[in-house]
Amino acid sequence: MNRKLIIALWVAVWMMGVSATGVALDNGLARTPPMGWNSWNKFACKGLNEKVVRETADEMASNGMKDAGYQYVIIDDCWQTGRDAEGNIIVDAEKFPSGIKALADYIHSKGLKFGIYTDVGTMTCAKRPGSIGHEYQDARQYAAWGVDYLKEDWCNTLPNQNSESSYTLMREALKASGRPIVFSICEWGSTKPWLWAGPVGNLWRATPDIQDCWDCKREWGGGGVTQILDLMDGIESYSGPGHWNDPDMLEVGNGGMTTEEYRTHFSMWAIFSAPLLAGNDIAKMSADTKEILLNKEVIAIDQDALGQQGRRVKRNGDTEIWSKQLADGGRAVALVNRGKATESITVAWNEIGYPSTLPATIRNLWTHKDATAKGSFTAEVPSHGTILVRLNF
Repeated sequence: MNRKLIIALWVAVWMMGVSATGVALDNGLARTPPMGWNSWNKFACKGLNEKVVRETADEMASNGMKDAGYQYVIIDDCWQTGRDAEGNIIVDAEKFPSGIKALADYIHSKGLKFGIYTDVGTMTCAKRPGSIGHEYQDARQYAAWGVDYLKEDWCNTLPNQNSESSYTLMREALKASGRPIVFSICEWGSTKPWLWAGPVGNLWRATPDIQDCWDCKREWGGGGVTQILDLMDGIESYSGPGHWNDPDMLEVGNGGMTTEEYRTHFSMWAIFSAPLLAGNDIAKMSADTKEILLNKEVIAIDQDALGQQGRRVKRNGDTEIWSKQLADGGRAVALVNRGKATESITVAWNEIGYPSTLPATIRNLWTHKDATAKGSFTAEVPSHGTILVRLNF
């Protein structure tokens, strides 16, 4: 066969692979969705400081979160103030008097990992210095501090700035730093990153920012849990080990939703194989919040080794069924009720890829009770609730 034809066919196959299933960033990291905590949803800019971050690390190491798989303690925007004469980024000494290296060392001493935030533009979303023009310099600094995770935002970009090129530049800078650093792309799904970000980042925001609400659609996109469910539907083929669709951080425990709605929120992030980054005040969790965030059976669905993002297989008015294949051959199934009254929802085996003649063991992952059924399973699902089950055939 002609050499040029061989190369052309190889390129065509490679491109089909990128567009159909994504190609993982080859840094060996995030083989399951990252788990941890991020400061923004609760503390934003005003409430962020070294004391809060240290107390969060203390709690995560002792309250069961670390044992449940939460690893990363990530400070978001507002840790930086400017650059010195050599262009080195300057830490906000009022918020972080001990410096970032000391904070990272403290978090590492707890058996946890440390994450930090930057932006591809001239300034961050909170008008702090961005990384544009300083990518390699910043990456070397992050590595020297002991950073394990970098989130890079998409505010204050230049006219016609290209997202793929910008994030690829930071990917190369992180690689050159010599330290393994999980790379989180945060351009809000604005340039369909699932189409290009697989080889660039370990995860990418597939949606605009989440709001702490059930249903609150915004003019510029995104919103509450229901809006994000719809945005995540149809992009499941681009996600997998090392490269994840990210529907944004968790709002569980922040007060804008009911306990039932927060259970749905957490259940669906597990179905999505989404990063599980708590965004609440870890030191002041209610019993309900702790019960949700520490549900190891739900976490196991999120962290399943196959790494397949679940898909919506049926929608009927306010009710819907989502299914996720698991590494052991079973299925995680979510019966979701978006309506205002309790609904009876039935999932038939043939809707999730199994013959109707098969018997199945059904594990309810919130009540922790088992049942058996053949052909189908029916549950009464409360308003804004989700019945999350694990089926084994």
